[in-house]
Amino acid sequence: MSLQRRSAVARRVLPAALGTLSVLSLLSALPAAAQPAHRDARPLAPTSRQVTAAEARTDAYLRSVHDRPAALRDFFRQLPKGGDLHNHLSGAVSTEYLIELAAEDGLCVDTRTLTAVAPPCGAGTRPAADARTDRAFHDAIVRAWSMEDFPPGQSGHDHFFDTFGKFGEVTWRHRGKLLAEVADTVVRNNQSYLETMVTPASDAAKDLAAQVGWDADLTALHRKLVAGGKLDKVVADARKEADDGDAEFRATERCGTAQARPGCRLTVRWISQASRGSSPERVFTQLALGMRLAEADPRFVAVNLVQPEDWDSSLRDYSLQMRMVGYLRTQYPKAHVTLHAGELWPGLVKPHDLRFHIEEAVDIARTERVGHGVDLVHEDDWQRTARTMAARRIAVEVPFSSNAQILGVKGADHPFTTYRRYGVPVVLATDDPGVSRIDISHEYQYAAGTYGLGYPELKDLARASLEYAFLSGASLWRGNPTAEGYRPVPACRGERPGLPVRAAACLHLLANSPKARLEWRQEADFAVFERAHAR
Repeated sequence: MSLQRRSAVARRVLPAALGTLSVLSLLSALPAAAQPAHRDARPLAPTSRQVTAAEARTDAYLRSVHDRPAALRDFFRQLPKGGDLHNHLSGAVSTEYLIELAAEDGLCVDTRTLTAVAPPCGAGTRPAADARTDRAFHDAIVRAWSMEDFPPGQSGHDHFFDTFGKFGEVTWRHRGKLLAEVADTVVRNNQSYLETMVTPASDAAKDLAAQVGWDADLTALHRKLVAGGKLDKVVADARKEADDGDAEFRATERCGTAQARPGCRLTVRWISQASRGSSPERVFTQLALGMRLAEADPRFVAVNLVQPEDWDSSLRDYSLQMRMVGYLRTQYPKAHVTLHAGELWPGLVKPHDLRFHIEEAVDIARTERVGHGVDLVHEDDWQRTARTMAARRIAVEVPFSSNAQILGVKGADHPFTTYRRYGVPVVLATDDPGVSRIDISHEYQYAAGTYGLGYPELKDLARASLEYAFLSGASLWRGNPTAEGYRPVPACRGERPGLPVRAAACLHLLANSPKARLEWRQEADFAVFERAHAR
């Protein structure tokens, strides 16, 4: 990569300036109460793949519409898909909405690079508002800020990551509005849960990192960060950002009014991201902030590392960063961890760098989920890593479209079937659906068409998206669902989704566990979905 390109890349931070927002409250009412009673409602299956008659008929319907695009698309949009666990907020917003926000704020667009810049609009720029009336200008911005019309067969890696720097001036200004647009899209695609990534208190964390400096002794470095309440002050800043963003979100969605928009129904949790291309002291500070925040505020649940894994600095510091996460896990045991790891492919990096990234994320950082994990079979002793992930129930987050656009990996080259063969939990995700120009329904349809999945397998992928979410509370499912099938816990065995819950023990579970409550709601949605399609 040229020095000029490296300088341009260094200015990009996957959405670094975007602060944290708030989480919507979990539904307080049990979903069964909101569903009409039906005589054909079935008890939860005692084992996942004893396929029920309704599942078999729904699968037959899916096969019957394989050559009817509109019906197929409608099937996947209506399919209850649980949650999206790998989602970057700024990259999830539709490009058209970003352009409209830029126009509302009076921003300008550099006519050479098509980068949004602050006003006033001087030489070499145009008002973003011109895109409202100049279709050619509008379409040029869409292509620059997304993968729209990107030439097939070419590597989209640089173009994909460049988009964040081009629209970055827009995204930091309206955190709540971004969530509102994304939440409405998520709900329209029949999902009930979202974990999305943001960078909390970015400027304050940067200042603290500069003040403390680097110390290779991670214990000593952490001690310096927390001394005198310095890190707690940044945590307070992040929580204030979340409060402000939540207020903007609720106002935009009109939550609590008769005109409330669909996104008000969505349950949201935040993942704090650290910019892996930054200096070691800044990465450590962002990770410590995110984990301390997850223990202090239930709206935040986990940390992740973002930015391209193949950058020179990312490759150089990868093992150090895994040790950082591993150390901080000892200090913040209640915080969850999910890590981008293995978002690499032969030819993108040297062979040496393909040998250990997923392994170290699993063994050293002790991550609970792996994002992408595309280079699995190129790692040393990858079979052991896959078996470890299966044994520890470490899920892999699979966004098919971004894997194809960034890495050129799709179809048989993708390790999707390998993970499933080894019993690794798999969840489908969008990554940056605004940039990729897709939605979660597209990803499920791609999985079905590419890998020959039937409805029962798609149903279990959707169930996994809630089972491996960082939701608090006990699960509706017993044991290891990926290995043993989705069997209800004894408290809810025999209860029928879509009908009022009768057993006191099951009522208690649903009342006290946000995870089980959303899983039960999904089962009720499946019952409705299958009645509509099992004909």
